[in-house]
Amino acid sequence: MSAEEVLFGAEEAMEKSVDYMVHEFASVRTGKASPALVENVDVEAYGSAMKLKQLALITTPEPRLLVVQPFDASTIKDIEKALKESKIGIQPLVDGKIIRLPVPELSEERRKDLVKALRQMAEEARVRVRANRRAAIDDAKKLKTSGELTEDGLRDLETDVQKLTDRFVKSVDDHFERKEAEVMKV
Repeated sequence: MSAEEVLFGAEEAMEKSVDYMVHEFASVRTGKASPALVENVDVEAYGSAMKLKQLALITTPEPRLLVVQPFDASTIKDIEKALKESKIGIQPLVDGKIIRLPVPELSEERRKDLVKALRQMAEEARVRVRANRRAAIDDAKKLKTSGELTEDGLRDLETDVQKLTDRFVKSVDDHFERKEAEVMKV
């Protein structure tokens, strides 16, 4: 393993950490309908647990309405049950072969709770980025121990890893600020 590989591996791992957080953020309800709110709801259908997006087409015909259209009409009861049991806080309305999910307006208190949850997700992402930094620095120290890296090379690599860490922590903060503003916007 070379210094470039350590740096590349650290960057890739940090990027995955931020991407995971962004995906988590998409599932947080902001008062406007988004298929991401329900696409990963687990549904017991055909004798196994499946994601809703595998069983139905999810669309947003209006800004405050989600429509779930099952590929197989026989799964409509299973989907309705899963949506009722999920913690999304939206009551499904069965309308023939489709399920309507009207997205209610968020109260001020609920918005603040969502921001707390977002803050926690962002902190977890920062922790993952720092853990990636620690792993990269450990790899760099192994390279120095094996003689593949000089003392100066180790210091330079640690500096580069820290710059990467700072860049990705700033990215986490930027994503959090944008999502917080979106949630708090009435």
